[in-house]
Amino acid sequence: MAEKVCPIWVGFLLASPLRKLFVNPKKILSPYVEKGMKVLDIGCAMGFFSLPLAQMVGSKGKVICVDVQDKMISSLEKRARKAGLSNRIETRICHHNFFGLDDLTEEVDFALGSAVVHEVPDASRFFCEIYETMKPTGRFLVIEPKGHVSAKDFEMTVSVAEQNGFKIIESPQVARSRVVLLEKSIFGVSS
Repeated sequence: MAEKVCPIWVGFLLASPLRKLFVNPKKILSPYVEKGMKVLDIGCAMGFFSLPLAQMVGSKGKVICVDVQDKMISSLEKRARKAGLSNRIETRICHHNFFGLDDLTEEVDFALGSAVVHEVPDASRFFCEIYETMKPTGRFLVIEPKGHVSAKDFEMTVSVAEQNGFKIIESPQVARSRVVLLEKSIFGVSS
C-alpha cells in the first residue's frame, strides 16, 4: 500500500450523477445505515457517498467526511449546501499519516472507506485509527477498485484489518470492486 492520491479531475468524474447508473450509493449502504447514526466517510472526495449518507442518517444523524485534499472537501461542502444537507455533514482535512479522529473514540456507528486503503501509506495505522472511532457494535465497509487492487493485495488489506481488531462479517457485491464488511471484534486487537 503506497501513498497515492486521487487527482482532483478524477474527483469530478467520481462525483458524476452518471456513476449512479453503475454504482448506487443508497443500494450499497442501505443495509448498514439508519436514521440517527454517526457515520464516518473516509476519503470522501467530493461526496459521491457522503450526500446519500447524509440523507440516510436523517436530521438527527451526522456524517463526518474526511479527505486529504482541501479542494475535494470544498467541493463537497458546496454540493452539500446546494442539496440542503450541510447541517448533517462535518468535513475534515486530514494528513496522509494521521486522520485526526481522536475526538471520535467509540462514537461511530458505521464507517465507509471507498477506494482509500490502497492510497494510505500505513494500512495498519489506518485500521487502528478507524477501530478506535467505532462503537463496540460499529461496522466498517471497505470497498476497493479491482482495477487498482489485486485479489492478493485485498487479502493483505483484510488481514491487516483483522490484525487491528476487526472481524469479517460478509463480503457484499459491488460492481468492479473488492468489498468486505468488518465489525469490531469482541476480542480486540490480535497479537
